[in-house]
Amino acid sequence: MTSSLALSSRDSWTHLAPDLKIRPTAATSWCSVCDDTLCERCIRVHKRIPSSRHHDVVHVSGEAKVKVKTKVMCKVHKDENIKYICKDCKTAVCQTCCKIHHRNCDLVVEIGSEIPAMKTELRRNKEDLLKKHDEMKTHIDKQNVKVNEALTLYVQIESNIKSASLKAIEVIKVKERKLLAELKEISDKHIGELKADIKSGEMSVQMYQQQAELLDQTLQSECGMGVYKMYQGYVAGDVEAVGVTDVKEKRRIARIMFSQDTDKLSRALDDLQLGEIDVLYEGVLDLKAAPVLQDTINVRVAGDVRRAHSIDVTVLVVNGTDTVVVTDKNNNSVKSFYTRNSQLDHSSLSLITNPYGITKLKDNQVAVTVPGSSQIVTVQVNPDLVLLSTITGSKEYRGITSLTPSTLAAGSDSPPCVDILDVAGHVLRSIFPDHPSRYILKYPYFLCTTRTGNILVSDVGSKCVVCLTPEGDVVFTYSPKGDTALKYPLGITSTSTGDILVTDYHLHRVIHLTESGQFVRNILTSQDGVKSPWGACVGGHGRMYLCTPDEVRVYTCK
Repeated sequence: MTSSLALSSRDSWTHLAPDLKIRPTAATSWCSVCDDTLCERCIRVHKRIPSSRHHDVVHVSGEAKVKVKTKVMCKVHKDENIKYICKDCKTAVCQTCCKIHHRNCDLVVEIGSEIPAMKTELRRNKEDLLKKHDEMKTHIDKQNVKVNEALTLYVQIESNIKSASLKAIEVIKVKERKLLAELKEISDKHIGELKADIKSGEMSVQMYQQQAELLDQTLQSECGMGVYKMYQGYVAGDVEAVGVTDVKEKRRIARIMFSQDTDKLSRALDDLQLGEIDVLYEGVLDLKAAPVLQDTINVRVAGDVRRAHSIDVTVLVVNGTDTVVVTDKNNNSVKSFYTRNSQLDHSSLSLITNPYGITKLKDNQVAVTVPGSSQIVTVQVNPDLVLLSTITGSKEYRGITSLTPSTLAAGSDSPPCVDILDVAGHVLRSIFPDHPSRYILKYPYFLCTTRTGNILVSDVGSKCVVCLTPEGDVVFTYSPKGDTALKYPLGITSTSTGDILVTDYHLHRVIHLTESGQFVRNILTSQDGVKSPWGACVGGHGRMYLCTPDEVRVYTCK
C-alpha cells in the first residue's frame, strides 16, 4: 500500500514541476474530500489554502481506518453525484433531477445538512439494537439455565416414574407369590390325597391277591372243614373286610381351578395410576392477576326454539382446536363452539330432555347428565358432536365429574348423595357424608375433580363447598358466615395449581379458594359484568370460561 501511495505522490509532483529534479516523497496522509494522497509538505500546503483547510485529512498506515466518502451516481444522470434529498418525495437526487423533477417540491435539502439528524437517529437505533442484543443474551443465558434445570428435572422425574412402576410391579409380584404359594399348598394337599389313594389301592390289590390265592388253596383242599370255615367267613363278610381299607376322608379335593374376573382386572389396570405429569404452562391461569374479558360466546344458535340457558361448560382441545362444549337446558341440547377457517362455528346435539352437568372423559369425549330421564349420555367431540351411548339409571343425577378413565362421580338429591359409578352406570358405592353434621349434602348440583383425585361438591342446599375423597371421607367443608358466605353456590372448578373457583348465582360473583378451602378473594363480581353465573371451567392459554344464562364469557388471567 505504501509503494502505491508513494507512486501517486511522485506523479503529482512530476505533473506540477516536470523540469525539477525532486526526489519523490512518500505519501503519509489522505484527503477524503479531494480523494488524493498527500505527503507531509502537501499537507502543510493543503492546510494553508482556505478552500481545503477544513478537509478531513487522515494519516495513512497499515492499521489506520480510512473514512471514505462514497460517491453515489444518479441512475438517470449517470455523470452526476447524488447530493440532495427531496424530503417531500423521500428520495435522494442529483442537481439535474432537482431542476427537472423536483422544482415544485418544498423540501429539497443537501444531504450534508441532514447527516447530523440521520446520525442521531442511527445512534438511537444502535442503542436500541445494543439493548435488544443485551436483553437477548440475558434471555439466552436464562434459557440455558432452564435447559439444564429441565434436564435435571427430567432425570429426576424419569427416576420417580420408574420407581413408581417398580413399586406397582412389586405389589403385583407379591400378589403373584401369594397366589403361587396358595396354589402349591392346595396342589400338594391334592396330590398327597391322590398318592394316599394310590398307596391304599396298592395295598388292597395285594390283599385281594392274597385272598384269591387262599381261596384257590381252599378249593384244592380235600378238607371239608376248611372249606366250610372259608365259606362261613365270606358269608359273614369277615374275610372281605380284612382286605378292604376305606381311605375316604371328608372334604377331599376334587379339582383345583383358577378363576379370574377379567373385567375387574381390566378396570383395576385402567384405574392404576403411577402418577401424572403435571405441566404448568407459561400461559397458565394466573389468579393473582385481574381477569380481563376477552370474548363472549352467544349460546343461542339457529334452530333453537327457546331462549338459551347455558348450565355447565367444559373445554377440549380437538385436533389442535379449542372447543367449548356447553349444556343448554332450555333447548334440550349439548352445543360445541370452535373456530374453523378463522370463523366461529358450532355444532348442536338434541337430547330427549334437558341436560345439566358436563365433564371431560377423554381428549375428545364428554359425559352429560340428563336428570329428567335419569340418564347419563356420552358424546364424542370431533369437534362436531356425536352421541356415543346412553346410560339409564335409577337416580336423577345433575352434577358429574370424571375421576378416572373408568369411573365417574355424580350428585343426586334423592337421596342427597354422591355416587361413584363405572362407565356402564353401575353404582360402585354411595357417599352420604355425615360429618360435621348429618346432612352436609342436600342438592349436590355441581362437581369437579381436584388434581389430587378428590371430589369437590358445590351444594346449593347446604350453601357450602365440600371436598370428599372417593372413599367418602370429608377433607374440608367451606361454609363461612358474613361477607364471604355463600348464598347460592353453583359452578365449581379446580385449576392445575389446585386453586378452587366457585360461582355464586345470587351474589353475581366468582370466589377464589385455596386448595385447602380457604377464602382468597372475589375474583369476579357484578362490577366486572358478571350476572347470575352458572358453570365454570378453566382451559389452556390462561383462560377461564363462565356460563351466564345466554352466553359463555371468556376471561384471561395472565
